[in-house]
Amino acid sequence: MIQNRKKRTDHLLVHKIIDPFVHEIHLKDVLQIIIGSTILAVPVGFTEETWRLGERLPWTNVIGILLLSILFISIFIYYNYYRGKIKHHWDKFVERIIITYLVAFIIVSVILTLIDMAPWLTDIYLSLKRIIIVTLPSSMSAAIADMLK
Repeated sequence: MIQNRKKRTDHLLVHKIIDPFVHEIHLKDVLQIIIGSTILAVPVGFTEETWRLGERLPWTNVIGILLLSILFISIFIYYNYYRGKIKHHWDKFVERIIITYLVAFIIVSVILTLIDMAPWLTDIYLSLKRIIIVTLPSSMSAAIADMLK
């Protein structure tokens, strides 16, 4: 048991010497993303303007908002974590983007469902539109919170 722990410690030390760039996502990072996404999901998700936008905007605009969200968090994550190191860490870069967006999406889904603004049983498309719209600022605040140490 002690020998296995020593091997693991030695492996981690060698890994940090060879590749000192920290790119793994840990529980602390996920918790920061959850808190960060909640910071803007609450005020934006509680506004009637957002609910009406979900009703009025066509799907092409909503998909544009989704793509814009992913673009913004991709740029932010690239410049804060992977600038100049993307070639060897492309998979971790994409993983961090996906996790950030999905966590923000889930947080917004829960909040809008709790305040009865995501009518899943009667209008799933309206629910998804509202969630995607609110996830834009929520994912940005999640990415910023993830950067904090």
